[in-house]
Amino acid sequence: MRAKVILTWNIKPGKEQFYYGFMVGDYLPKVNSLGLELTDAWVTVYGDEPQILVGAVMPSVETAKTLISSPEWQALNDQLLELVDHYVCKIAPQKGAFQF
Repeated sequence: MRAKVILTWNIKPGKEQFYYGFMVGDYLPKVNSLGLELTDAWVTVYGDEPQILVGAVMPSVETAKTLISSPEWQALNDQLLELVDHYVCKIAPQKGAFQF
């Protein structure tokens, strides 16, 4: 069964410009090259939910777990963590379109 990888975070205050440059120039292209198929990206504009939600799919839960344990993933997310707070990564069986 395909897996859904759900990533959430908040952008650190004052890091917005660096964050958007990193997302477009580095993070999203590398996420794709690592085998994640991006399916959705959401921005919360009101409320107390995470500011950013990114969803992606992989062939299986096992494949997703292997990916997030890899040195390449860890290095990429170390860069992300310099720009965001409250980072959460969830892996679940895919059950349709939107999952949180």
